[in-house]
Amino acid sequence: MFSQTAEYALRATVALAQQPDNPLTTAEIARITKVPAGYLSKVLQMLAREKIIRAIRGLHGGYQLLRPAEELTIFDVVNAVDPIKRIHSCPLGLAAHGAQLCPLHRRMDDAMAAIQEALSATTLAEVVAEPSASIPLCPGISFVAD
Repeated sequence: MFSQTAEYALRATVALAQQPDNPLTTAEIARITKVPAGYLSKVLQMLAREKIIRAIRGLHGGYQLLRPAEELTIFDVVNAVDPIKRIHSCPLGLAAHGAQLCPLHRRMDDAMAAIQEALSATTLAEVVAEPSASIPLCPGISFVAD
């Protein structure tokens, strides 16, 4: 359902949400999230371009969320790297349908709307703080640079 890029973006932003006061380098995020560093670098660039994260240069630089995790939704992150595509007109280009979707495509768009609504209703802070037997990402991983 979701692209690998969206999955990696979500992992990266959750890692950053877990350490809001501590910029993380690409290498640190890659280690924490189990995402290949080369691919992650491209994902981080996309997130920075869409104003989800910011790059901090210098000796103690890295990446941080641009806004508090309480203000960033899962939808914001997914939409920044792989926007959810809604159906606004007949995908078959049938002139008789115009903007009126047939029952099949209306139901498909309804499903996409429900996904969009669910992802918009959950912030990164909620994901990080949710009590669960399994925490986001990997337990026991140090957030301190090696």
